[in-house]
Amino acid sequence: MAIEQSSSDLVQVVALLAAAVVAVPLFRRLGLGSVLGYLAAGLVIGPFGFKLFSNPHSVLHLAELGVVMFLFVIGLEMRPTHLWSLRKEIFGLGSLQIVVCTIVLTLIGTAFGLTPTVAFIGGMGFVLTSTAIVMQLLGERGDIGLPHGQKMVSILLFEDLLIVPLLTLVALMSPIASNDGIQWLTIGTAMGAVTAVIVAGIWLLNPMFRILASSKAREVLTAAALLVVLGTALLMQVSGLSMAMGAFLAGVLLSESTFRHQIEADIEPFRGILLGLFFIGVGMTLDLQVVQNNFMLITGLVAALMIGKALCIYFVARLTKTNHRQALDRSVLMAQGGEFAFVLYAAAAQAQIISAEVNANMTAVVVLSMALTPLVVIAVRYLLPQQSASADGLQEAQDLSGCALMIGFGRFGQVVSQLLLSRNMDVTIIDSNPDRIRSAAEFGFKIYYGDGTRLDVLHASGAAKVSMIAICIDDKAKANKMVELVKSEFPQAKLLVRAYDRTHARKLVELGADYQLRETFESAIVFGQAALRTVEVPEDEILSITEDIRKRDRERFELELANADARSVRDLIHGNVSQPIPFIEPKRTAKVLNPEGVKQSAT
Repeated sequence: MAIEQSSSDLVQVVALLAAAVVAVPLFRRLGLGSVLGYLAAGLVIGPFGFKLFSNPHSVLHLAELGVVMFLFVIGLEMRPTHLWSLRKEIFGLGSLQIVVCTIVLTLIGTAFGLTPTVAFIGGMGFVLTSTAIVMQLLGERGDIGLPHGQKMVSILLFEDLLIVPLLTLVALMSPIASNDGIQWLTIGTAMGAVTAVIVAGIWLLNPMFRILASSKAREVLTAAALLVVLGTALLMQVSGLSMAMGAFLAGVLLSESTFRHQIEADIEPFRGILLGLFFIGVGMTLDLQVVQNNFMLITGLVAALMIGKALCIYFVARLTKTNHRQALDRSVLMAQGGEFAFVLYAAAAQAQIISAEVNANMTAVVVLSMALTPLVVIAVRYLLPQQSASADGLQEAQDLSGCALMIGFGRFGQVVSQLLLSRNMDVTIIDSNPDRIRSAAEFGFKIYYGDGTRLDVLHASGAAKVSMIAICIDDKAKANKMVELVKSEFPQAKLLVRAYDRTHARKLVELGADYQLRETFESAIVFGQAALRTVEVPEDEILSITEDIRKRDRERFELELANADARSVRDLIHGNVSQPIPFIEPKRTAKVLNPEGVKQSAT
């Protein structure tokens, strides 16, 4: 019997892994993201798909540890000083967004025929954004550390803090008799748990990891990292707080530890697997029968609540002076309900504030909103034009004159400019990147805004009067177009061009560039010289080797321009595979008989 049970458990584990391995790469290949892939996988193998699992909530409960570990890793990146600097966003922006969204979503609920109390509970649950969804999407885009990403993280942290007050409010609203003393005991326990985590983080965690590190047992450090995360989460859960919030707090307290990177590396594999399992669990909880029986109500609520919440978030973002693009991005990413809604709705149903049917309907609404969020993000990304930096306040090239024109002021162009400006040359510099132009102005440079691929801009930049034009951009196609324009319209100017690689360099020569240089060639030569010095090669030999390499490169380039065969080009390159020495069979002398029977030598 035990063997049969073990076999059944193994089948479920294999099913979970197979679903993730198949669905996630497929959905990412289709451009739909990993989150939607996990959700779809959960729906397929869950009780409303192939029925490989009968109790998705048990999977979801275990998989919440993925969210816990995710918040712990985020906490490791936030030092206490940085977290303190976000206090206005956490408590100011977070509370403002919560208040506005709660009012609007409650009104939407009443418009769908719900009683004010039920509408309030439903709206408050939907206000609590999915930390897992938003963090995963921000992480895939690399935006967590950026300012607008940090604002979303701050709001999510404030929402995590709300779970205890909301559960307390549910208990107070319950028609079942409650004990006020118990409520105050719950609050006191929560505050005591937070204090205990802070005290342990300041005075115990670092010494503990220092002692364990001295044992030089990698697996012990991994176990200790898991103990900190799971122990803190358990303490917070027992105290009635959010497990994720407790893990985040533990991460913050370890953020300045010398073991931070080691702990993060140990946690990362568990975090990724469990977070994926969480999304699969969410997909399993979508009750298709409930959706089918209440299709109009549920789909109507999903659309209304998501649109209403997105509009509220956008309004709050604009009110707090966030630009349109970032406000829209925040409203789209945070328009769904979250995993804490499940906890709130279950508590409300247990307290007899909402019925079991309302609990099932609202849970389906939240799950559908979570599943739709990646699709909405993709749709908005494709529908909106690509953001381009504003050129407002920049001076465009017009009626300029000088002895030289430089196009492009990136890393390459900045170095080139130093040599020219050191001779007090009158150099006109244009660039098409507004942010780069503004940044250069802070260092005393006058850069004009202009696109060097446009003939009118080249005329306005004085290209017809200069004796030299230097193209220093890193875009091969644009550089080629500029070369064609300059050689056609401004033949008096010597043309020097930055080449991307050998192929591009050959193309530039064919187009008529007077001088081209591969962008990494000279720096690689200098780097190689330094490498030879570190192994104590004599300086005169280094110079001799350098000259030989330059000569070989010139000869190779000329052969490539002449379309020489690959063998002659390859002979000029020093390879690290030994060339085989041709085998020459030695001459052998043999005694043979001629027809007349006389012996003679043959070779």
